[in-house]
Amino acid sequence: MLQVRGARLQALLWQRAREPFLAAWSLPGGYLEPGETLEESIRRHLAVKVDVRELAHLEQLETLSEAHRNPLEWEIANAYLGLVPAEVDPVVPEDTRWHPVSRLPELAFDHRAIVLAGRDRLRAKLSYTNVGFALAPPEFTLSELRDLYVAALGHEVSATNLQRVLLRRGVLEPTGERRASGRAGGRPAELYRFRSRRLTITDQFAVLRPPG
Repeated sequence: MLQVRGARLQALLWQRAREPFLAAWSLPGGYLEPGETLEESIRRHLAVKVDVRELAHLEQLETLSEAHRNPLEWEIANAYLGLVPAEVDPVVPEDTRWHPVSRLPELAFDHRAIVLAGRDRLRAKLSYTNVGFALAPPEFTLSELRDLYVAALGHEVSATNLQRVLLRRGVLEPTGERRASGRAGGRPAELYRFRSRRLTITDQFAVLRPPG
């Protein structure tokens, strides 16, 4: 599960309470119960283990079946990418913590590779879909949205270029409202929102590249 927090893309990890990898950081998850779908299972585990229910987007990331990924047993894992909007601050248990993706601790199993795969999937989809809705609050200024894209992509993004691209694709629309000026004064900034908060492909060949 990923969220932009403190201007950095971060992953939610929890400390394992049993072997293997006792006390190591890992992604929250668990076994599939009879009659459950994969999505129902991951939502249940997130709610029960780390008390998170505010996912704006959830999609299957990859299936892992390497023979020795779990030293105790052969185990197939279905990894999911979940995204939490920036304005949500879930109250998590003491054994759970957000970690910057750029500074991950030592992780159990193959969970580091899963987190990085999720980051890469998010970065790719920010270019050719409207998935930014899952990172953003319901309303935002263009500079606020730019900051979310910068944190997720890991490189600078021009607010003007981002506005031009997303408006041209019909991804954003103005709300008709403005953000009140801060202490420094200046013109109140126009507020925008995503037209849809469901994933759609907006330009399948687009790539948001670093400047220069």
